[in-house]
Amino acid sequence: MLSSLRLLRSFLDRLYTGCGVIAAIFLIIILLLIVLQMLARWTGEVFPGAPDYASYSMAAASFFAFAHALNRGAHIRVSLVLNLLGDGGRRAMNIWCFAIGTGLAWYFVYYASKAVFWSWKFKDVSQGQDATPLWIPQMSMVIGSIVFAIALTDHLIHLFFSGDHRIEADTVKQNPEV
Repeated sequence: MLSSLRLLRSFLDRLYTGCGVIAAIFLIIILLLIVLQMLARWTGEVFPGAPDYASYSMAAASFFAFAHALNRGAHIRVSLVLNLLGDGGRRAMNIWCFAIGTGLAWYFVYYASKAVFWSWKFKDVSQGQDATPLWIPQMSMVIGSIVFAIALTDHLIHLFFSGDHRIEADTVKQNPEV
């Protein structure tokens, strides 16, 4: 049982890191698209659909980065109230916050999946010059949302059993001696 949990923990950590890498790749794709569009303008050529592809890549980068950013403490958390509470109150408030966030994330996954299904079913295409089937770029939203919902669920379960979430602090510890 314990080895199965370690395998699951290892898989989830690799999944979150892998999504962060995919998000970084999409950011590089945005850079390449911008450079190619600049080169096309300088040479008098036209690169149809470049702004559309860049926006699809930005959406993909954002959604794939959600789970990785959550684990690294890069999401904004208002801890003013949490710091005023004792350990028991802080744990209860964290469970409440993670439960709400987890529920909302799975709710979003459900409706994002429905949107992709209907885009595919109706053969909906973008209005730009590229006429891309919209379900293709929308899939990054669904996949990223699923991984984010899994990450929130993972933190909620960990909070229930250990009393603390697994989010790394994204703050620099200040040294009073300096």
